[in-house]
Amino acid sequence: MKVILQADVKKVGAKGDVVEVSDGYGRNYLLPRKLAVEANAANLNSAKVKAENKARKLQQEADEAKLLGAQLEKISVKIPGKDGKLFGSVGGSDVAKALSKNHSLNVDKRKISIQGEVTGIGVFDAIIKLHPEVTTKIKIEVVAG
Repeated sequence: MKVILQADVKKVGAKGDVVEVSDGYGRNYLLPRKLAVEANAANLNSAKVKAENKARKLQQEADEAKLLGAQLEKISVKIPGKDGKLFGSVGGSDVAKALSKNHSLNVDKRKISIQGEVTGIGVFDAIIKLHPEVTTKIKIEVVAG
């Protein structure tokens, strides 16, 4: 029996896959629990359209990440220290706040990793992972406040 999976099923396949399963497994387990639908012509066309939409959406996200990465490469972030000193170190949240405040760009603080430890005044590099395929590097300038 051919079925289209509606959810990830262990040792069978991922959501959206068209798989061949035994008749009993399909009729007695997958179909009643709505884990799969029968693979007839209408359902196959529907699954194909959904897969195309998903691929298009993923490509659009990647393109948006590339555009944001191009914008970020041109930017240098300035973070003021207090009286020429830093109390603690500069982290991803500080960089995200500075990007949001000064450049109106929203970047998740968890996607920002700073190379080395920023505990003093100077220029440092940070890597921002915008998408699984897109990473960009920006300069962080810690200045005396």
